[in-house]
Amino acid sequence: MIYMIAHVEGTVTEKLLSSVIVDVHGVGYEVCVAAGDYDRANLNENIKLYTYHHIREQAQELYGFSTLAAKKLFELLITVQGIGPKAGQAILSLADSEVVRGAIANSDSAFIAKASGVGKRIAERVVVDLSDKVGLPLRYDNSMLTGTSQLMNHTDEALEALMALGYNLADATKALEGVPTDLPTADRVTQALKN
Repeated sequence: MIYMIAHVEGTVTEKLLSSVIVDVHGVGYEVCVAAGDYDRANLNENIKLYTYHHIREQAQELYGFSTLAAKKLFELLITVQGIGPKAGQAILSLADSEVVRGAIANSDSAFIAKASGVGKRIAERVVVDLSDKVGLPLRYDNSMLTGTSQLMNHTDEALEALMALGYNLADATKALEGVPTDLPTADRVTQALKN
């Protein structure tokens, strides 16, 4: 699939209800973002967002993500019947994308159902359709789900690097299984590639 706009990088000039305006050399792009990315976007500061360009008959919308992993998870979410871009973004607003991915891998439909506009039935469909596509389950406890502000800043750079090399989310997660998280990113990627 070819995307017309793969990412935008520029200055945040405005913050609207659930989107930000990113000025890229004099052109302002309105980008819909999840709650965590919205909170991290500061006015008059530089930002880079990986984007999904959603084209409908009556409108074109950009959905932005601070990490490539979050974008890939969003793309998986919108393949589920009943999940459109707004519902996908609502699910990603629940917590850090890695926690959302872990909830899906762990078949935690109750957590997914907490997203605005996502009911129990659709949440169950998400975990059934995607649990085998998002990679290995994440071991988490309820404190991780409630303390999302701390998790919002978590990014697995090794996971991002593997995905930039062409791995899908599930394969990148599997490749990192058993690789110590306290190693430098380059060493983690090297070990993952050997696996």
